[in-house]
Formats: sequence, structure tokens, C-alpha cells
Amino acid sequence: MVEDNAEIFFERLRAALNTQRIDDAVGILLSLHPVDRADVFNLMTDTEQTLLLPLLDVPTTADLLEELEDEDVLTAIGSLTPERLADVLDEMEPDEAADLLGDLPPEQASAALAEMEDAEDVIPLLGYPDQTAGGLMTTSYVALRRHTTSEQAIQFLRQVSPETQIPNYLYVIDRDKRLIGVVGFRELVISDPLVTMDGIMDPDVRYISVGMDQEDVARMMTRYDLAAVPVVDEQHHLVGVITHDDILDVVEEEATEDIYRLANVIDTDLDPQSPVTEQLKGRLPWIYLNMLTALFASWVISNFEGLIAQVAILAAFQSIVAGLGGNTASQNVAMIVRALALGKIDPKNIWRITIRQVAVGILQGIAVGVVIGFGIAWWQSNIFLGVILALAMVGNMVVAGVIGTLVPLGLRAIGLDPALASSVLVTAVTDSAGFFIFLSLASSLITYLQ
Repeated sequence: MVEDNAEIFFERLRAALNTQRIDDAVGILLSLHPVDRADVFNLMTDTEQTLLLPLLDVPTTADLLEELEDEDVLTAIGSLTPERLADVLDEMEPDEAADLLGDLPPEQASAALAEMEDAEDVIPLLGYPDQTAGGLMTTSYVALRRHTTSEQAIQFLRQVSPETQIPNYLYVIDRDKRLIGVVGFRELVISDPLVTMDGIMDPDVRYISVGMDQEDVARMMTRYDLAAVPVVDEQHHLVGVITHDDILDVVEEEATEDIYRLANVIDTDLDPQSPVTEQLKGRLPWIYLNMLTALFASWVISNFEGLIAQVAILAAFQSIVAGLGGNTASQNVAMIVRALALGKIDPKNIWRITIRQVAVGILQGIAVGVVIGFGIAWWQSNIFLGVILALAMVGNMVVAGVIGTLVPLGLRAIGLDPALASSVLVTAVTDSAGFFIFLSLASSLITYLQ
């Protein structure tokens, strides 16, 4: 279903509800793919959701909750009894169930866990922070002992019919549950029935530790093109597996976070349709910071008030230096933040990177300064004004290169998100530096400008 058609299906569903055709309304939901079903469900009022959700069967409810955003899930399950919620959680993948339980109030989570049949698969996952490998992994995987034969493994799979998200891999463990290898389904199927896992497994299996940050997990899986990766604890015990669909969610989340922070938006859950109060909370603090940095830049200019009074034309051109310097710094920040996210920057190369960006700043400053210097000199019939503007451009672009490189790297070094080096912080420095450099040069050559 095309996403825009959600409105059409919603109108059909509402028409069925308005004429008391409840079964038809449920049928409309059941006819949709889970993703499209979630879109239509989000368009309903709380009353309509409360009416229809208990009428859906357990697997359908589980699929629906897995597609909804966290805040929408918490609203929807308010109409479910602890017993019904426990049945739905049993139907969900362990990692999804753990995420939902982690968002519930402690009393409601405890009541649901007490009613669950498969609580032992979910409880171990509740102790890990959300943004770590432990918080992402699922315990729904297949593990075999090293002396299991191919024939025994295939027979085991037929008997248990595992509902696992790991379609291509079987993991091999020793008697202490330590990970020792991985077997692909293809190798399993084409191998001799009597060969053991020892004989067909790949012992060079890539794995991650349970405490690894989700961004590092995503980077590793992307680098090695892995559909799934096993997770081990400090003793190398296999404790879970992370799948590609979980990593896609992480990539989207991390990209959204970087974009929002570069744009000075604190809350990454905001969108244009978020409540006005939530938008103000997520955006207004940075606007206040922007106001303070603008006042600082104005203070720098105020120190040259007498100069500007003597040569008023300077006021028209000072913003050129500041604006182009800010743009240069923003380019550097974007490149550095992206390179850090992809793991392309070695901390040992920080100074080499900084020197290179200074060189780029000098060359860009010269390239732009020459053009704008000649242009202003011709326009204003004053070669000294053109020279001042050109020199200020070079100086401010060097500042932009240094600031736009070191600020995100410095934030990363102290454990903060480098995307916090947003345009507000970086351009505040380049604006003030641009004003200062330009007006200082003009002050030293005031005789030639009058």
C-alpha cells in the first residue's frame, strides 16, 4: 500500500465504526500489511484504538505494536489487561518485548512478566542499556554443539521449527556456551550428513561485546556487510544476536540525531506535527544560546563604533567575512562529524587533519579573497578596502578551519556527541573572529580608507 493511501483506508474504517460494523472495521485492519496497519492505527482517536485493539488476535496485536513508535505503544496498550499484554509479549521477539517492558511503569511491567510464559527469554535483556549491543540483541537464535552432525542439526531444526530472525546462520558453542564458530545454512545443507559442526564451521567468527555502543555495532556490521552478528559477554559466552533490521533502525536513529543536533534541535523525537509545547522545549534553548552568541558578536562590533562612524561603508561589508567564515566552519563540522560516525578518523591523525584544514582554509580564503577584493576595489574605487576584505577573508577561513575541526573532535574526546558542534557554537566564533579581523585591519589602515 502506498503510504498516502492510509487516509483512504482510515476513512473506510471510520465509516464502518460509525455504522456499528465493528467486524468490518477489524477486517480492514487485518487486510493491511503490519507497517500500513500501524499508519492507519495512528490516525485513530484514543477511543477508536481502545475499541479495536482488544478485538485483534494476539499475533496481529504483536505485529502492530512492533511497528508503532514507543509513545504510541504505551498509549495503545493502556486498554489491555495484564494477561492479554503478557500473551502479546510472548508473541513478540524477545528484544522487542524487552524494549516495551522497559518503557512501562515498574508495576505494569512486573504484572505482565508474572503472566508471561517465555519470561526467561526476556528478563536477561532488561538489564542492558537501550543503546548498547545488549539492549539491541535478541535471544531468538539457534546454537549447536561442536560435535553435532549435519544430519542431527537438520533434524533438530525440523523438530523445533525455530521462529528466529537469523535466517542464514547457526552458531556453534562449546559445553560452557562459549562461542567457537558459525555455520551458514548453505554449508549445512550441502555437507556430508555425518560431518560435525567442527568440520564445517568457520572458527573466525566476528562478534561484539555486550556493552558495545549501538553506533559502533552499526559501523562494524556495515563495514563487514554482516546480516547478523553474535553478542558475547566477558567470558565469551554467547548471549544474543543482533540482526540487520535492528541495525537499520540504529542507523536511522543516529543519522536523525546528528542532523537534529547540527540544526540545533535537542529532542530527536520532534517532527513538524509535534505539540507546540514539545517543539518549544526542544528548540527554544538553542535559540536562547544563539541570542547570546549574537550579542557577543554585537559587542565585538561595538568596540569599533568610532571606526564605523568614520568609515560607514565598513558596516556593509563586515557581514561578508563573517558569513563566508561561518559557512566554511559548517562544512568542516559536517565532514568531521560524518567521518567520526563512519570511524574514518584515527585520533593519532588529529593534528595532521587540522593542518590540512588550515591549508584548505588558506587556499579557499585566497581564492575567494582575490575575487571579492578586486570586486570591492573596483566597486568602491578603493584598493585598500579590497585588500582589507581579502586579508580578512583569509584570516577568518583559517579560523573556521581550526574551529570547525577541533571543536567536534574535542567534544568526541570528552565523551560528548560531536554533532553538538552545531552552527550556533561554531559560527559564533567565526562571526566574532571575522568582525574582529576585518575591523582591526580597517582600523590600522584608516588613513587610506577615508
